[in-house]
Amino acid sequence: MSRILLFLALILWSAAPLRAQDIGALARYQGGGFDEAFWGGETRLNLELSQGVPWRVFTLSDPARLVLDFKEVDWSGANALTMDDSEAVLSMRMGPFRPGWSRLVAELAGPMKVDTASLEIEPHTSTALLHLILVKTDQTEFEALSGMPFDPNWQITKTVVQRAAPKEPGGPKTILLDPGHGGIDPGAQRGGLDEADIVLQFAHELQEVLRRTGDYNVAMTRSEDIFVSLEARVAMAHEIGADLFVSLHADALEQGVAHGATVYTLAAEASDAASAALAERHNRSDLLSGVDLSGSDDRVAQVLLDLARLDNTPRSKSLATHLVGGIKNALGHMHKKPQREASFSVLKSADIPSVLIELGFLSTPQDRKNLQDPVWRAGMAAGIRDGIEAWAREDEALSRLRRQ
Repeated sequence: MSRILLFLALILWSAAPLRAQDIGALARYQGGGFDEAFWGGETRLNLELSQGVPWRVFTLSDPARLVLDFKEVDWSGANALTMDDSEAVLSMRMGPFRPGWSRLVAELAGPMKVDTASLEIEPHTSTALLHLILVKTDQTEFEALSGMPFDPNWQITKTVVQRAAPKEPGGPKTILLDPGHGGIDPGAQRGGLDEADIVLQFAHELQEVLRRTGDYNVAMTRSEDIFVSLEARVAMAHEIGADLFVSLHADALEQGVAHGATVYTLAAEASDAASAALAERHNRSDLLSGVDLSGSDDRVAQVLLDLARLDNTPRSKSLATHLVGGIKNALGHMHKKPQREASFSVLKSADIPSVLIELGFLSTPQDRKNLQDPVWRAGMAAGIRDGIEAWAREDEALSRLRRQ
């Protein structure tokens, strides 16, 4: 079955009648997972949902992934979604993807294709049973069948940018705050906390602190728990004409101990091994969330203008220096090496000063405590505000020395 025919067939889910009280309700995950057939080398996915929803399935390559989109599923309890020691499925994540839609992504051990797929409605209970069978294939066929399907009838709402007010000459600068991760990508998880939630809360607080100065228009790449691709975050900065891009994170280390905030700027070579590993994890967010990255390098390359970067890199580094100073003055401490460099994709705007701030580490108990403390967060926000204000004064003074 071709990818297009498969896609069209799967959107037309069963028309069995739903109970009146369930119509329009959020579908809930009720059980199921992956298992392996005893014969034939098949891998099966069986999911039970509280009701039927429009859905689609497709595969992506490099690496091999199975992606299912649903409108919309509450995945509460899906941490128990089983893989039954499946050799074909390496990892799996699920969660909100865009407003009104959720996604399940399974990373596959090798090339596989969807052999059969169906969603059936139980007429008496209105529960929905999704059955999907994957079979092994060769790399050539897998790549031919893979890719994000396009259909104008498949209405996935685009992320709406929280736009800043239009800029006037000599008016307030526009700052784009970028709370990292979100939706299907929760980021680091420790002690019952999700990085995506922590940085979103802080971004709202920082937005208010910056707005109260009267000197800035402040927008955010996301204002709720949704997924926004790395490329879209950079594109938003250009779309609103941002003067400044600040990405916010709170990571966790798998090994070792780290404490305190750090500020990153873009560099092809990381300043140390830990920074390189951190950037690699951040840059994999799109991949693990089922984004089709084919051709993305070419699109990103269009904004990596060497001439523009000659001006922009020193401005970003100066911003990082002032942010470190502002945060130290406000909080009294930071990471022992607070200013670093790494190849973060989200910082790859060639003409907008961009930094990434790691507010702390969820893997460190003291940092977790700080990130949950409103007084500490207020101090961090004040430090970032002061750093931006000091940088803006210096940047304005140096502006006439730059190439026109």
